[in-house]
Amino acid sequence: MPPYGVLLSLFLISSYNSVNAALPATPDDYDVLQYIDPLIGTANGGNVFAGATLPYGMAKAVADTNSESNQGGFAFDKSNVTGFSSMHDSGTGGSPSLGNFPLFAYAQCANDTVDGCIFPKKARATPYINSSVQAHPGYFAISLASGLTVDMTAAHHTTLFRFNFTDATSPLVLLDLSDLSDSRQDNATISVDNSTGRMTGSAKFLPSFGSGTYTLHFCADFKSSGDLRDSGIFVDARASTDVHDLKISRSINGYPLPGGGFVRFNAPSDGTVQARVGVSFISPDQACAHAESEISDFDFEATHQAAVDKWTEKMAPIRVSTNGVDSSVLTNFYSGIYRTMVNPQNYTGENPIWTSSEPYFDSFYCLWDSFRSQIPFLTLTDPSAVAEMVRSLIDTQRHLGWLPDCRMSLCKGYTQGGSNADNILADAYVKGLTDGIDWDDGYAAVQKDAEEEPYDWSNEGRGGLQSWKELNFIPVEDFDYLGFGTMTRSISRTLEYSYNDFAIAQIARGMNKTADAEKYEKNSGFWRSLFKSDQTSFLNKTNTGFVGFFQPKYLNETWGYQDPLKCSNIDNSGSICSLQNTGAETFESSIWEYQFFVPHDMAALISLLGGPDSFVKRLDYLHDKNITYIGNEPAFLTVFQYHYAGRPAKSTSRVRTYIPDYFSPTPSGLPGNDDSGAMGSFVAMSMMGLFPNPGQSVYLITVPFFESVSIASPLTGKTATVKVINWANFNSLNNTGGSGFIQSATLNGQPYTRNWVDHDFFTEGQELVLVLGRNESTWGTGADDLPPSLSTSSGVQARGLGGYDDLEKREPFIAGGQMAKQFDRYTHSA
Repeated sequence: MPPYGVLLSLFLISSYNSVNAALPATPDDYDVLQYIDPLIGTANGGNVFAGATLPYGMAKAVADTNSESNQGGFAFDKSNVTGFSSMHDSGTGGSPSLGNFPLFAYAQCANDTVDGCIFPKKARATPYINSSVQAHPGYFAISLASGLTVDMTAAHHTTLFRFNFTDATSPLVLLDLSDLSDSRQDNATISVDNSTGRMTGSAKFLPSFGSGTYTLHFCADFKSSGDLRDSGIFVDARASTDVHDLKISRSINGYPLPGGGFVRFNAPSDGTVQARVGVSFISPDQACAHAESEISDFDFEATHQAAVDKWTEKMAPIRVSTNGVDSSVLTNFYSGIYRTMVNPQNYTGENPIWTSSEPYFDSFYCLWDSFRSQIPFLTLTDPSAVAEMVRSLIDTQRHLGWLPDCRMSLCKGYTQGGSNADNILADAYVKGLTDGIDWDDGYAAVQKDAEEEPYDWSNEGRGGLQSWKELNFIPVEDFDYLGFGTMTRSISRTLEYSYNDFAIAQIARGMNKTADAEKYEKNSGFWRSLFKSDQTSFLNKTNTGFVGFFQPKYLNETWGYQDPLKCSNIDNSGSICSLQNTGAETFESSIWEYQFFVPHDMAALISLLGGPDSFVKRLDYLHDKNITYIGNEPAFLTVFQYHYAGRPAKSTSRVRTYIPDYFSPTPSGLPGNDDSGAMGSFVAMSMMGLFPNPGQSVYLITVPFFESVSIASPLTGKTATVKVINWANFNSLNNTGGSGFIQSATLNGQPYTRNWVDHDFFTEGQELVLVLGRNESTWGTGADDLPPSLSTSSGVQARGLGGYDDLEKREPFIAGGQMAKQFDRYTHSA
């Protein structure tokens, strides 16, 4: 820092000390749940699950609609309600997930005969009243145009519904052997007990974004002040009170034949029928056992309160100051945190595939999305749950042979790029998670991803490893006889495999596996193989003015070509870089965006792209020209990568262009599907002003949206705090966020100029104080202030001051606080 910067810093620190007494020592203590709105993202393709669940709960109750989106059950649009079901995922792509065994209800059947009720799903769809929809943690309610009002809550494996009828003379409740995607396969069964009305059964379904099938079992019980009148089964549009067992093995033109069971009651004195549904992947008996133990007496209020208590506990670690903040900002923030704990789901004890004493988590949908900010966020607020997730991933590899890249409904999801469980494990390792984790097995699992190619790498592991090892890139039109998968994404897979190998090196270095660490660090530089220094970029035949982009290469190492703007947000050609598009060498993104995906060696990338000024211009172009799509996860880190070029204030500016304009607390307030809480974690960590570079002990500092933030570590019991001086002076007129920039900072009372902190900030309960001013300053811009990169000492190469080009001559940054200690050593030796 130049001398005048030191003087300014000392002056501002002195000013801080004089006004510190006026700043609250801790943020306000208040009920967080009042600011959670589960309806955010239920329209406009957010596909968020809006219903009742516990944190990581398996049972998820909500109204299902026939929306044309891939909704998480309910969509806040002009669709109609088709049922009320107990299993869902949140923020999904692919196709609508789960929604198994929906219930539906009528106040009475026409002509008082069961055939007078409408049974098929398409025919029974009923509009709902928009103003009636209520969603809170552990609770969902809705009224239909038919006069039916339903509210619901949930335990871990059990849901509880209250059907309230207007003028019910003989209410009927049906259970349909279907799911949201109508994916049911053969041999669905249901049995209805004629004396109690209990329904038990099973059916086989397809996953929404993977291969294979899964079988789910249910146990439904009913309670009403009106006696049970009769019961039976239905097939298609016809019902019978004489038949109580059904096995369906037919379909009509590929559409599963409608069928299920029903119960009918005499008029209830309170107009209410309750339905309790237990679910299990093991058996109907286990589903019944769950229901009986979790909601033994149909006590709706007690069940709801238990859910509220669990959510209150899980939301406890983070508090922000409400001073001068509009409630919409708090709703945006805390709702984002809430969504990070809806998925993945804890299926421990519900895995029929193998027997193990380890935890089992499912609905990793998908790790390509969640490694970027969701799992790093949970590492701060719920490390014990993350440790269980890591144990689950490792145990999956033990029994199935490979770490999953995506997993839902007990099935293998499709690989989207690299082996991204490697990133998850590395993130947990460098941040010191140990609770029950066998890191020897964990390392063996990630190393297998790097060394062995599975036969079906479309579902697990990596393909093209022979080319990777021999050519140091994944070729376009690769010759891969070792396994099979979608032969696309050669550029994005090359870049992602590079980062995966860096992740493995992080673990290897921490475990003193020096030779392995050096090998995988070297491999992590293979991204350079596809950089074409003279490649230009055109849009509508107009040169964008930048030279040097990644391009595909063939097996003979000659260049192929993909327009760097193909599949970007401004590509109007109709190109779709998906798994099904055989002509795309990037996945769900363009080369223009993927050019920034070298998160482990930003210094080398910045140098390759012409230095800090040129790099900043490229990042500006990416965002200013709307090339990036903030509704997809590859965009997340690009918002903050200005830090690596010594311009942290520009990262702060970028965050403010996306929140709340693209992420707002409304049903249509997400720019893309939430991907199991990935969007929620982006919002939460961005608004906290500490965004992670995943798989590394690095959090990039920007101006938070609040005057103070506190994060209590469940591991150590210590509370980290971020406090902002002059925040009120730069809060926007509508109280939706600040407008100032960091002028200086202190960490634990000492001047602090680095534009990042490491994980020790949270576990040691440190205090970061940021002093704001009107304009961009020199804070965080010096060579020694930049976040670490693999190939340089303290990131100085990004400032054109040289660095280590030979990977064999430098030591890497490793776990937790060790990264900062290594950083200090390099800085001092430089």
